[in-house]
Amino acid sequence: MKNYKKLLLAAAATLAFGAHAVAADKLRIGTEGAYPPFNGIDASGQVVGFDLDIAKALCAKMKTECDVVTSDWDGIIPALNAKKFDFIVASMSITDERKRAVDFTNPYYTNKLQFVAPKSVDFKTDQGYLKGKVIGAQRATIAGTWLEDNLADVVTIKLYDTQENAYLDLSSGRLDGVLADKFVQYDWLKSNAGKDFEFKGEPVFDNDKIGIAVRKGDPLRDKLNAALQEIVDDGTYKKINDKYFPFSIY
Repeated sequence: MKNYKKLLLAAAATLAFGAHAVAADKLRIGTEGAYPPFNGIDASGQVVGFDLDIAKALCAKMKTECDVVTSDWDGIIPALNAKKFDFIVASMSITDERKRAVDFTNPYYTNKLQFVAPKSVDFKTDQGYLKGKVIGAQRATIAGTWLEDNLADVVTIKLYDTQENAYLDLSSGRLDGVLADKFVQYDWLKSNAGKDFEFKGEPVFDNDKIGIAVRKGDPLRDKLNAALQEIVDDGTYKKINDKYFPFSIY
């Protein structure tokens, strides 16, 4: 009987260790959930979009179970460093300022910044025309930073907690234009809400590299880079790209 009890205890310990090992292999994806078509919440409450499809494909290549955690954009890097999730896939631009707080993978797509404004307005992008205009962008983004660095003394800049709120003010006439990532703008212009608006001028910044953020020194970055190369090489990336865009954004 004593030996039987020892066997039961040993088996229980093995099961507990195995459960711990599985739990340790589980990763959490951090994203905003308010930036379609890259990340958003569908009618059933699920987080969906290009970012999530890429993240899940990477998890599959790493043979790792992954959960999704949403976070307000302004606090997403502090939340990563507080270990609320393990990596950020949220269309985050790779910048020198952010690299002081996190490490980035290789870029998984490249974006551009471009204005949108009403079709009915002959909107120009030169400083002479923009003088005194009210331009919106999402807070803590490359678009917001570009406006502050290049047009702070030319336009009135209004920054928003989400991209959707910027579009709401544009639609209601409280903004003359919005500056944002071209591919986000592209998706919105196809929607019913964006049908009366269009791109204006050429992109003002066309080398916006988008990466996956991990905590400083985390070896997960190398695993993500290897998985990213795999999905590019085997065509998985292209299938995801084609689901959202009729052109390559890689």
